[in-house]
Amino acid sequence: MYDLTDVLDFEALSAVRPGSSILISGPAMTGKEELAMQILADGSRHGEGAVVVTTGDRAEDVVADYGERVPDLDESLLGVVDCRGESGRSSEFTAGGTFVYHLSSPGEITGMGIGITKCMENLANNGADSGRFALDSLSTILTYTDKKTVFKLCHILSSRFDTAGYLGVLTIDSAAHDEQTLQVIKQAFDGMIEIRENDGVREARVLGLAGKPTDWQEF
Repeated sequence: MYDLTDVLDFEALSAVRPGSSILISGPAMTGKEELAMQILADGSRHGEGAVVVTTGDRAEDVVADYGERVPDLDESLLGVVDCRGESGRSSEFTAGGTFVYHLSSPGEITGMGIGITKCMENLANNGADSGRFALDSLSTILTYTDKKTVFKLCHILSSRFDTAGYLGVLTIDSAAHDEQTLQVIKQAFDGMIEIRENDGVREARVLGLAGKPTDWQEF
């Protein structure tokens, strides 16, 4: 089981089943990416593998930021899929041993799947028998493709997490899409962490992982 309570103190997050996928949903600038990366870093501090799919930040910046979050990081237990589209499909290892897979566009869904698989295989080869995955953000991918394609991607990822025993966290900007799109995407997930800002205070609640939704609480 994955215990996420060091990051977000909800009883519903104290024993998350391996293979679970969680959607982190909220408006822009409410800390979705930060929360996702905190969840990953918490696992890396305990020797778990980590895979990051980035649609906005350079792979080099992701690796550097992650190293600051986890000072004793074994970089061979980190994999990054860089979807920003600055180069064609290619792969490389950083000097520290992180596997990086580059794509030509955030809309290159097939290539993204290949890159994620290669990252997870590399982590397994380096001794990671469990891991956490983060994708930021589904909203960027939705500007390149349609909601049915993104739903299919999330469903495929969920199956891979289940097979590998991974925990997946993916973010979406709830204010950027209509309700129908959000409802379609939500169906691909086991649960959701919803974020809002209330009178300048960030609050979160958990849905779908432990019966009824939790109450909102500051984080």
